Amino acid sequence: MFDKLQSSWTLAKASWSVLQSDKELLIFPIISFIGSVIVSILFAVPFFTVGIVEGSRGNDPGLTPLGIIIGFLFYVVLYTVIFFCNTALIGAALIRLKGGDPTVSDGFRIASERLTHIVGYAIISATVGMILRAVSERGGLIGQIVSGLVGFAWNVATFLVVPVLVIENIGPWDAIKRSSALLKKTWGENLIGNAGIGLVTFLVMIAGLFITIGLAIFGANINSTPFVIAVIIVGVIFMILLGLISSALTGIYQAAVYRFAAEGETGGMFAPELVHQAFKPKRG
Repeated sequence: MFDKLQSSWTLAKASWSVLQSDKELLIFPIISFIGSVIVSILFAVPFFTVGIVEGSRGNDPGLTPLGIIIGFLFYVVLYTVIFFCNTALIGAALIRLKGGDPTVSDGFRIASERLTHIVGYAIISATVGMILRAVSERGGLIGQIVSGLVGFAWNVATFLVVPVLVIENIGPWDAIKRSSALLKKTWGENLIGNAGIGLVTFLVMIAGLFITIGLAIFGANINSTPFVIAVIIVGVIFMILLGLISSALTGIYQAAVYRFAAEGETGGMFAPELVHQAFKPKRG
């Protein structure tokens, strides 16, 4: 277990090296973030202006049929935006891992050529998301547990779907099956590596939050409202930037895991001995 954690952490650091070499890869998470905000705002209008919420069991509100349709469309559009930008990011990252010099236009070109598959995958993900949400809301504690476990399994099984779409350009269902198959070869690496990136992000976020709160309290003690406002603004910007960097690193890591699992090759940013150690076939 320790060897897998060490190799996955090393792969995560190598992903950071890729991002340092191609800082323009951050553009994709930025566009994804902006697009997600716009989509959320646009769909918030019908949710708050049209009667799509009705009373259900007890005092808990439930969605009307119209609300379910709008909610499903929201998920589809939102996931399409996110998956499109992730496809562009991973496509560009794979170009770098193969020794190329990717541009932003290269990433968006790759994503545009796979738009049909991306939309199909978004529809599947939206369907799964709506079902899990319904189970969680209507099934009580057991429903929440089942929804959480199934959701976790789904996230694991689909971890490599986007890289598969980029390289193999197959349909969404086949991509999900392919991702699950590759998972058996990389069991542990994708889970631990992704968790490693998330853990580092969480720790840095907590540190930044404490610093922000501390400086804000200091500003309040000296009765400096402008200082407090400035600290809060900088803190919010820092949190957003941290999230964007984490998203970019995760995409690069997905590209690396896929390339090693599917092709058994390394890029200039990754040591060959690391690959041989991290991607040994699982025994049994």
